[in-house]
Amino acid sequence: MAMLYADEDFTLSAVKELRNLGHDVLTAVEAGIAGQSVSDSDVLRFASREGRAVITFNRRHFMRLHREQPEHAGIIACRQDTNSARLAARIDDVIRDAGLLDGKLLRVTRPPA
Repeated sequence: MAMLYADEDFTLSAVKELRNLGHDVLTAVEAGIAGQSVSDSDVLRFASREGRAVITFNRRHFMRLHREQPEHAGIIACRQDTNSARLAARIDDVIRDAGLLDGKLLRVTRPPA
């Protein structure tokens, strides 16, 4: 399973669901950097040093960072979903399809209505 870093805006309920699916997820709170106004660039560097792909709802900024800093441990840019189990399942599917996450930008969209 994947080594992930949930940025500060990512929902704890989705983190719990990802853990239930077997992923190793570290949160900003657990890393001791929550509430410190850490830049997205620093978040990406931190996660990469830890060998973790970032999971985020901040899609636009991290897509830009992917272009500017293509050597990272992975970025999973998600659209928010109030159903955390469904969101985690979609993230899990994307991870399984991607194989190695290093240097990849993966997008997780909402399911069709």
